[in-house]
Amino acid sequence: MVNFVDNYRIMKIGFDGKRAVSNMTGLGNYSRLVIESLSSEYPDDELVVYTPRLTHNKRLEKIVSSSNVSFRTPAKGEARLGNSLWRIHGITQSLRNDRIELYHGLSNELPLNIAKCGIPTVVTMHDVIYRRLPYCYKAIDRYLYNWKYGESCRNATKIVAVSERTKLDVMEYYGIPEERIEVIYQGCDDIFRKQWGPTEISSLRHKYRLPGRYIVQVGTIERRKNAELGIRALAALPADTHLVLVGRPTSYYDKIMKEAIRLGTRNRIIHLQDVPFAELPGIYQGAAAAIYPSRYEGFGIPVLEALASRIPCVAATGSCLEEAGGDAAVYISPDDAAALAEALRAIISGSAPTEQMISLGVAHASRFDNADVASKLHELYCRMLGRNSDT
Repeated sequence: MVNFVDNYRIMKIGFDGKRAVSNMTGLGNYSRLVIESLSSEYPDDELVVYTPRLTHNKRLEKIVSSSNVSFRTPAKGEARLGNSLWRIHGITQSLRNDRIELYHGLSNELPLNIAKCGIPTVVTMHDVIYRRLPYCYKAIDRYLYNWKYGESCRNATKIVAVSERTKLDVMEYYGIPEERIEVIYQGCDDIFRKQWGPTEISSLRHKYRLPGRYIVQVGTIERRKNAELGIRALAALPADTHLVLVGRPTSYYDKIMKEAIRLGTRNRIIHLQDVPFAELPGIYQGAAAAIYPSRYEGFGIPVLEALASRIPCVAATGSCLEEAGGDAAVYISPDDAAALAEALRAIISGSAPTEQMISLGVAHASRFDNADVASKLHELYCRMLGRNSDT
């Protein structure tokens, strides 16, 4: 007799939850949105999140409170392996014990011995930048990433690439056949779609001492993300225009501040660190424009966040940012400060069709809906397990 329910939707899916618990930026945001969206859209499925430790995380509260999500940490006997070894090796026994039907590594990784479980696996590959721009990484990090992530790609039943660019990079660097890779763009958190009122933005300006007119760049301040281009462009913009950099600084920050001093723009640059995620939309919405001149990205979520926040965005060519911004953003070479300054001057002066850019941006951002991401992932899981994905 056919079990009608089993043939349809009910599945028991395991997820690598380390980043969801411990990472407050890119990979963590993706992991939380995937688990949260699948939990909300498919409440009959059972989702088990595997993490070396479960610590208090305000942004995890919605997932923790979901009735169809449970968390699994190393048992007493497993703890002797150590957190890292459990995650890449010991977890397979937990998957068998928990009768997981399919396992999804959300941040480039699968357990090295995952094949022993005998279950279908998915790994989301966010980028292969350590191969594309090796000079941005320490030698040991390049080696470890290439080894771990390469093994994950080779062992996975299916690979989810967050952009067409990442798909091509996985094919090029790891020789993975195209039919094993599916492009499922990541979503943009709905928090960026909510419009802030003038009073709220004014309060945020006061809190962070933001100027009347500023350009914003969000992301770790590192060589690859190329904030130096914005600093060089700033020198060609009106003196009342400032640049706000939001993100964790690295040694690159000191280098570009020396450049700002040389250009005479140091007093027009504001650095914000550890901004609560809930306030980030207000930072965007108070800006005249956003820039993202990164030399290489796997997707480029700040571009999408800016468009959803209803501000113009200028991004760099050369990787996948055209996928994130579509026809709603303006694109310049990551080496052309004059072109960036020209694009920003047009936006500031009003000579650019700003309202049209904003309208296009909102429409484009609406395509990256979290429910749609959940639907595509769920359909993939069902296909891999021979289930019917119809509601």
